[in-house]
Amino acid sequence: MGDVSPVPESSAALRSVAAKPPALDSDLVSKALLRDYGLRGELRPLVSERDQNFRLTTLDGSRFVAKIVSRVEDPAATDFQIAALLHLEQQRVPGVPRIVRNLEGGSLGCVATPDGAEYTLRVTSWLPGEPLDIKLMNHATARALGQSLARLDRALANFRHAAERPVLLWDMQRAAGLIDLTRHISDPAMQQRVLSALESFRDQTAKRLRPLPHQVIHADANPSNVLLTREPYQAAEVKVTATLSRATDRVAVTLIDFGDMMRSARVVEVATAAAYLRAPDDPLRFIAPFVAAYHDDNPMTSGEREVLFDLVRTRLAMTISILYWRLSARDADDPYRQQSLASEQDAFEFLRTLDALGRERFDAGLEREFSAG
Repeated sequence: MGDVSPVPESSAALRSVAAKPPALDSDLVSKALLRDYGLRGELRPLVSERDQNFRLTTLDGSRFVAKIVSRVEDPAATDFQIAALLHLEQQRVPGVPRIVRNLEGGSLGCVATPDGAEYTLRVTSWLPGEPLDIKLMNHATARALGQSLARLDRALANFRHAAERPVLLWDMQRAAGLIDLTRHISDPAMQQRVLSALESFRDQTAKRLRPLPHQVIHADANPSNVLLTREPYQAAEVKVTATLSRATDRVAVTLIDFGDMMRSARVVEVATAAAYLRAPDDPLRFIAPFVAAYHDDNPMTSGEREVLFDLVRTRLAMTISILYWRLSARDADDPYRQQSLASEQDAFEFLRTLDALGRERFDAGLEREFSAG
């Protein structure tokens, strides 16, 4: 692929995150769901970065996710996400949302406001489970996550779409474009460490990504988008299971929220997820088994493995930069802002821990896990 341009602060990518999500009255949404999908039930709001989401529970107990798409999102991006989920359904990939068809067999609905504005509506299946809690993570669960993500990427390897290269704030290929955001970081030591990681990506790592395998990836396997259930979730004929906290506890791994999906270096998928597997006493405790399991199911090249340390640092630096920029761009009581603060407050400590470990020991730890099989 060719060079990817950075994302300046004035870009649409930043504006789409800074923009408030839609805030439509639930009665309007309920009417649209009944008219377009024949679905009726209780709506409960869900926190989202760019869209307005609801959990719909029907009278028979069935659950769905109703998404009101932000009007700043390119319609082609919506089509891209739907096409990918339909592709995964066709490939019989377990543990991902399914597109719910409307009464005419299509994939979209519409919500019209009294002032004449129209919002795109789409509905997916509801996946059971609780967001991944790093406090409950163990070796087996880390491996299950790696296996699940590897299977997803194998299924997406041959998927192509005209809108597969969206300009997104969280696109690691454009991490250098976030350097300007570091001015929002008030702590000088934190600012310098984050700036160093982003400049290292700009000057060295970005070039190393170009010859590596590229494909469409989920690109956002953070704990909020990784669900665990104690009762194995079954879709098609495949179950992905792991041991959670006791030998008798079986859990399924599922992945949700494909809103940051893009075509990118495949290793970005692995690095993004690894950046959230934060064990302060041993940074490789969960990363090593996760990466090894991914590699077992979807073998990584030597070039991908060699750049992983730098990409994990890059993702952490992106997280911190965007977080502190968001503090200045969103209201104090914004729910997504509050959720982000709660989930990302240890990102800086983990970046510092990784820096102390260093690339050489990071790579050696991964090799030991690969050898252990």
